[in-house]
Amino acid sequence: MNKAELIDKISKDAGITKVQANEALNSFTESVVSTLKKGERVTLVGFGTFSVSERAERNGRNPRTEEVIKILARRVPKFKAGKEFSEEIAKEVKN
Repeated sequence: MNKAELIDKISKDAGITKVQANEALNSFTESVVSTLKKGERVTLVGFGTFSVSERAERNGRNPRTEEVIKILARRVPKFKAGKEFSEEIAKEVKN
């Protein structure tokens, strides 16, 4: 499912226009990003938690030249699925 398909689904399920669904989705994603930038978590009970993880500086290797390169430390977004979400997906596999 891509963004346009998700907007169509939200629009139909909520009984709102596609423009309103797009605005709602954009508001959600912008809110999550701005909260993560502050280093805080976003928890949606039953769905999951968005958080930020710190990756330490490390050495890597350029596969083409075999040269050792330094990979800088960075912050990366992380998502951990909630229990109910995980169980719902697992149910589908069993059937």
